[in-house]
Amino acid sequence: MNFDAILLQPRRADSIARGLWHDRTINDDLDACVAAAPDKTALTAVRSDRNEIRRFTYREMAQLADRMAVGLSRLGVGRNDVVAMQLPNWHQFTLLYLACSRIGATLNPLMPIFRERELAFMLKHGEAKVLVVPSTFRGFDHAAMARGLKPQLPDLQHILVVDGGGDDDFDARLTKPAWEREPDARAILTGARPGPDDVTQLIYTSGTTGEPKGVMHSANTLMANIIPYAERLHLGASDIVLMASPMAHQTGFMYGLMMPIMLRASAVLLDVWEPTKAADLIRNEKASFTMASTPFLSDLARVVSESGKPVPSLETFLCAGAPIPGPLVEQARAALGAKIVSAWGMTENGAVTLIKPEDDDERASTTDGCGLAGVEVKVVDGEGKALPPGETGKLLVRACSNFGGYLKRPQWNATDADGWFDTGDLAYMDASGYIRISGRSKDVIIRGGENIPVVEVEALLYKHPAVAQVAIVAYPDERLGERACAVIVPKAGQSIDFADMVDFLKAQKIAVQFIPEKLIVREAMPATPSGKIQKFRLREMLQQNAL
Repeated sequence: MNFDAILLQPRRADSIARGLWHDRTINDDLDACVAAAPDKTALTAVRSDRNEIRRFTYREMAQLADRMAVGLSRLGVGRNDVVAMQLPNWHQFTLLYLACSRIGATLNPLMPIFRERELAFMLKHGEAKVLVVPSTFRGFDHAAMARGLKPQLPDLQHILVVDGGGDDDFDARLTKPAWEREPDARAILTGARPGPDDVTQLIYTSGTTGEPKGVMHSANTLMANIIPYAERLHLGASDIVLMASPMAHQTGFMYGLMMPIMLRASAVLLDVWEPTKAADLIRNEKASFTMASTPFLSDLARVVSESGKPVPSLETFLCAGAPIPGPLVEQARAALGAKIVSAWGMTENGAVTLIKPEDDDERASTTDGCGLAGVEVKVVDGEGKALPPGETGKLLVRACSNFGGYLKRPQWNATDADGWFDTGDLAYMDASGYIRISGRSKDVIIRGGENIPVVEVEALLYKHPAVAQVAIVAYPDERLGERACAVIVPKAGQSIDFADMVDFLKAQKIAVQFIPEKLIVREAMPATPSGKIQKFRLREMLQQNAL
């Protein structure tokens, strides 16, 4: 693969001079872990379908990474070749990334919920040479799907199946043969190691609008984010990181796979989210940190509160992906005893803004934090002029962790000559430099010339005791241009109707013009693999009277 990561080289010299890029790869960190703490537990991985837990020391993890790396080379995989993987949070995920890094291959993580339509595009666009899938996961036959896709993919040479049991069995081809003992193994493992500016990860945006885009990251861009992220949160070698967010998403990949190794810490992986099991894992494994989206936080707080069994080891729960309702911060803080940290980020940058652990709890529900070290953010108007505190505009980011560009789509890189990346989000900034995301630029509702504060109205509706999820989207109106529709998923056993919603919002003393003029109640929301509500699909369904 010829990667066109054109955004990397122009900022290399400045990033190195300022100490923002560290010029090392995950290989360097794994080798350092083996040298310093070979027998420390590096990875604990849960297989829910087998009720199984596997543990690996740093020594064992490095040995298997070397073995799999040589095995991949036997399949013809080399530097800059793409290895795609559609696995849940199993130990093979971590090991395969480390193996690819040993020989300079690029990992393309794919969400397990993707099906033929998404996979056919991503695998062809990314020119994947190898695809690794589970035989089955959550009742779906991934192996059959992968084999059915292969004739459409001229670059795909091998499909490897975890628990496959046949000629394409993952273990039979990669982990059982002692490849690392072969005479040429050392030359393979040292001859093609990647540099810190090589593309180490190709990850597709989750597709809230349009065609998925292949985001290219190097070790330098990923580590430039992970290091200040860990410093902001005061994380270190003594921490145990629980990761239940998919590692095929940037949250799981950066902070559940890479960060523990970089810190010489320990990771605990959960493959299927089940809040009672997560609470048990936190207690049994003494997890001190986790990161996930709002539903995970709500679930965990509920089961801990209902069970009466505390999770005393958990110090921090970082919640990102959507604004955290104020009542949830209070409930979770009381139930878990952990600091609730709000954050905002993107696949293209990793986490960009976080509140500080020292901040008042209120900041978690009223802001999305301030920039990490090496990050600049600004809010601008339609002409690119910086706006004063409190005014909403386009959010631009200039960060040391900014991606290398979109694969084969440089015209979409949305980065100007000065390095400012247009996030596509709307936000406002307070006088202290903390931002608040107020919506996507395409999510704005302008009713009769008046901008409706979508995020604020959604936040109010989240306080309604019957509301589990809410999204406010526009629908066309001949006179006013647009009106607002609230789409709500009620909590189990609860109900809400239009009159209830209007009365509730009126009691919150908001402008009548801001109250949605239509309500649709659904059992579930259309969502991306990372759990973000796909408002564009709601708009389409609304226009087609399909909601």
